Amino acid sequence: MQRIIDKRDRSDLFRTRLAAAMSESGVNQSQLAREAGVDRSTVSQLLKDGARLPNAHVAAQCATVLGVSTDWLLGLSNHPEQAVDFAALAMTMTEAPRALVDEQIFAWHREAEGYKIRHVPANLPDMLKTTEFLRWEYGAALGRTAEQAIGASLDRLNWMRSAQSDYEIALPLHEIRAFAAGEGYYAGVPRQIRAGQLEHMARLYDQLYPSLRVFLFDSRRLYSAPITVFGPLLAVIYIGSNYLVFRDTERVRTLTRHFDKLVREADIADRALPGHLSDLKWLAGG
Repeated sequence: MQRIIDKRDRSDLFRTRLAAAMSESGVNQSQLAREAGVDRSTVSQLLKDGARLPNAHVAAQCATVLGVSTDWLLGLSNHPEQAVDFAALAMTMTEAPRALVDEQIFAWHREAEGYKIRHVPANLPDMLKTTEFLRWEYGAALGRTAEQAIGASLDRLNWMRSAQSDYEIALPLHEIRAFAAGEGYYAGVPRQIRAGQLEHMARLYDQLYPSLRVFLFDSRRLYSAPITVFGPLLAVIYIGSNYLVFRDTERVRTLTRHFDKLVREADIADRALPGHLSDLKWLAGG
């Protein structure tokens, strides 16, 4: 519950913040009066000790000229940014490389260490991929950089083993079936690589569970873009060439609730994943 501020204290706070905003923006009393459409004496009066609060119109005009929010000037918010600027600060766009070599990803993981990390990958989870599959996936497009992608995948796996964070992954049912059958994105992956990948995932899952939990959902009922939620700190949506990064509490909570719904309504729960991987081996010729 927000603390109720006495009218006199709110007046003092308005005066202090008005003076600070004028100093920060380099606007003097004459400029503020002229651009806000008020008398210079009005501005002078607002800056005096014991001055009354201005009416809503004057407060809004001053805030607009100084590039701050009216709520902040009046002591109703601790954020001086205007609403549109605050929203822009809460969302940023970061370049996403084609491969896994991305220091920004590791920085986000380190920042969220100790919190649960929720992840909907774009295809199979990067850290669970075999080196053979990574060479097939990145070799033609990236050449030598494919080896860096392999190293990055191992780094992520090692981070998971050593970090104090739980990791939950939600993956569409059709994605892992398409991989096993060598269909769609995975067309052309040799049977031997597909069979080895399924065995590798099952083996790693057995080693890492319950710190790692994977759930498979039916995307005909539920859809999700590739996202990662780093505890309560930030949420990232992957759009291909960029990440959309959200740090405001409400949007992080919204994406967390979205992920948790995928988990609640998963067709294959975490404990059932090894059996499902075993059932898919026949598609990969295993």
